[in-house]
Amino acid sequence: MRKAEIVQRIAQELGCTTAKAEAAVEAILTTIKASLQQGQPVHLRRFGTCQVRATRARVGRNPKTSAAVAIPARRVVRFRAGHLFKQAVAGAAPSGG
Repeated sequence: MRKAEIVQRIAQELGCTTAKAEAAVEAILTTIKASLQQGQPVHLRRFGTCQVRATRARVGRNPKTSAAVAIPARRVVRFRAGHLFKQAVAGAAPSGG
């Protein structure tokens, strides 16, 4: 599913214009991105948590040549799905709240 499809579904669900739905989606995504850039985790209850983690520099291998390659330290976004979200994806009925 792409962002445009999400915007269309929100517009249909709320009965608003596509422009308003797109503005809402952009505002949500911008807020999440800004929080993660500042190092703050984003907790979406019943959905999951996004947080930034630092990875250490390490030595990897080029699979084609088996040569050692230096992989620099960096910050990565990790998503951990919430329990109800996992159940919904698995097809199980949610068990309360």
